Formats: sequence, C-alpha cells, structure tokens
Amino acid sequence: MLVSVIVPCRNEKYHIDKFIRSILRQETDGLDLEILIADGCSNDGTLEILSKLSTEDPRIHIVTNTRKITPSGLNLCIGKSKGDIIIRMDVHTIYASDYIRNCVETLIYRKVDNVGGPWRASGNDFIQKGIALAFQSPFSAGGAKSHLLDYEGKVDSVYLGCWHKSTFEVYGLFDEELVRNQDDEHNLRIVRGGGTIWQNPAIQSWYYPRSSISAMFRQYAQYGYWKVRVIQKHHVPASIRHLIPALFLIALLLSGLSILFHPLGIKVFATLLGAYLIAVLIASSITCIRTKELKYILILPLVFPAFHFGYGFGFLAGIFEFIIMRRKNRDRFNELTR
Repeated sequence: MLVSVIVPCRNEKYHIDKFIRSILRQETDGLDLEILIADGCSNDGTLEILSKLSTEDPRIHIVTNTRKITPSGLNLCIGKSKGDIIIRMDVHTIYASDYIRNCVETLIYRKVDNVGGPWRASGNDFIQKGIALAFQSPFSAGGAKSHLLDYEGKVDSVYLGCWHKSTFEVYGLFDEELVRNQDDEHNLRIVRGGGTIWQNPAIQSWYYPRSSISAMFRQYAQYGYWKVRVIQKHHVPASIRHLIPALFLIALLLSGLSILFHPLGIKVFATLLGAYLIAVLIASSITCIRTKELKYILILPLVFPAFHFGYGFGFLAGIFEFIIMRRKNRDRFNELTR
C-alpha cells in the first residue's frame, strides 16, 4: 500500500532536515511512502536542503507553492499524490516512530473518513514549555476534545489528519481562502456531509507551539479572525468557546468607556477585570500543580490572557471585516506567522 505524506512548509532551514529524516525512520511495516513537500517559495535555504534530500532519497518530492499558504500547499500535494491514503504532517511536530502505521491501521479498522491523535504540545525553552502547558489546559482550549490526551472516539476536528484519497473526491479539497482554520472547515464539511472523524490516543505526536507570547498572540488572532469566515461560509452557530473571548473583550471595552459617563463604570470594569485575573491565577495554579511544574506559575498568568485576548481580538476583527463591512479583499491576517 502506498501512503502519501503531504507537508506544507516555508523558511524552515533549522527544522526541515531533522523532520524529513524522522519520517524516513518511521516503522511502516511494509507500507510504501512518498513524501510531498509543498515549499512556499522559501528564501532562507530551505529549498536547497530539500533539493539535497530529494537527490538522496527518490521518495521525496518538492512541490512549489507560489501562494505561500497552507491550504494551497496541501491541495497541490494532494493533486500530485499517488497513494490511496494521505497523511498530513507538519514540520514543527515530533512524531512517535509508529505514527504513520497507527494512522493507517486506525483509518482502515474504524472505517471512518479522517483520523488523528490528540493535539499534544511540548516545548524546548522556558517560554515555549509554559505555552505548551497552557495549551493543554481546558481554560485555554475551552474543553475541545482534540486537547484531551486520553480521549478516543468521534470528534468534530482532529489534529493534522489521515484520509483515504477518495475522501477528498467526496468532500472536496481545502478552502484556499482560509489562511487559518482550513482544517477545521474541511472537517466541518465531512461531519455535515455524514462522515466520521476519529481520534485515537495511540496516534502520538508532540506539537511545538510558538516560542514567544507575542507570536502566540498573533497566531490566535489569526485563528479567531478566520473562524468568523468559516461560520459565515457554512451558516452554522459558533460554539460558546469561540464566542466567550470576544464577548469578554466587548464587555471590558464597554465598561471601560462607561467610566467616562457614569460613576458605576469603574466598579463594573474593576469587577470584570478582577474576576478574570482571579480565574487566570486559579487556572495557572491548577495547571502547575497538576503537572508538577510549579516554576511556570511565573509565566502562565501572561500566557492564558494571550490565548484569550488574541483569539477575541481576531474574532472581533473578523466580524467587522467579513460581516459588517462585507469586504471581499482580506487585507488582514493573509500571511502565516511562522
């Protein structure tokens, strides 16, 4: 059985060699692999490294992604793939040696339309590890099942993905309008079309998030922004976990403005902000105690607000541009932050 591994990348010279070699070391148990790398016009030396690797191993194929965004890269790879099964892998993730094998076995055994493992985060330095700890907390994830490391069963969306190629013939390719959230939107099409997405904790990988709080804020602003377009496109109600950050931001702004007009404004503003800060401190403490990583109490009270305010800001910007202004040319968040 031929399995096509598809990978979008751009300017990854410090990571791409290690990543490719980790794929080549996978325990495939007789599965044949082809590795299609969609390079988004890298200008940092990534392409030269890929060219060298492709000459060493004929299974590696370079696809030029002139649009430089993830969905176009994925679609180009799918169009050139020859395998009956397609697995998406990303550069900033470390994979268990049996990752590909478990993806294929789960897809075939469960007879579903997309499979993957839980979205497990890790880090190298102090800040990145702190972001990873917050990433796994329900306080940042809003209870999404994809962040539950032991959960097995049906989900609305899954990290990365593994599909029969025929699935894309049934449900279509990734939406190239969506710089972010193209995977969520594609999974939404599968579920609404009667398909099934399955999460198996035996499919193990470790995602490495942004290594600075400001970069993570910008990333989640993109997520919030493009989530509005997904909701608008499919005419589906937003989940409460998508609405809360934006609603809280609106409440803070309105209560802050009310200080100018009413003496009670300062009390309302202070109550809202104080309650949130207490919740942040409680969530930070619980996370540190549960993981026995007490030193991260110094950073988590900054990381959680970056998750929430980044997503909330992006969501409000999306409402303004997509719904209120009905703009067709998206001038904001059109390029990936990494």
